[in-house]
Amino acid sequence: MPLLLLIRHGENDYTKKHKLAGHLPNVHLNERGQKQAQELADALKDVPLKAIYSSPLERAMETATSIAETHGLKIIQEIGLIETNVGKWQGRSLAALRLTKHWKVVQHAPSRAQFPEGETFYECQTRVVSALDKICAAHKPRDIIACVFHADPIKLAVAYYLGLPLDNFQRLGCDTASISALYVGEMGASVMKLNQLPPFDFLPKQNKKK
Repeated sequence: MPLLLLIRHGENDYTKKHKLAGHLPNVHLNERGQKQAQELADALKDVPLKAIYSSPLERAMETATSIAETHGLKIIQEIGLIETNVGKWQGRSLAALRLTKHWKVVQHAPSRAQFPEGETFYECQTRVVSALDKICAAHKPRDIIACVFHADPIKLAVAYYLGLPLDNFQRLGCDTASISALYVGEMGASVMKLNQLPPFDFLPKQNKKK
């Protein structure tokens, strides 16, 4: 089974100010996010990554770049890993959204929620899992693959592979620059770590020649 490292991008000014960036362009890592990306790269430098995939949004690509450069890998953009389409909620603050009636549905019954002019969590989960399954099929069973993308899509993927009901996915955590690791195979999946921050002591290291 390939080992998937589901990596959330580093901090940006939207996450710092508790706003939904959604699919907005030109949302870049801030100073702390750049530091987090480098810390990820340093923590993974001896891990034998075979490939690195990323959401096409800038904050994910910038996080992936730090890791890719350390390993001499080319980033493969995967549109299926893009952030949830939050529609008209894009760019709005969480403080304002908490005052809306639909917020309670998003938080407590996400299987029933659809973002205004956006997608449902079920649609997001389906495309993310489809993308990850495609990635697994393209690699050998013992390969370690990095996938850099976004909080809700990562939590939705973990919930799916764990067999959790969609309505429970909000109970999972996913901090900026965190890694959730899972093995995925034909007979099922196993979540090894959830929402881990560097340094990492659970990943296999590259065997160095003396």
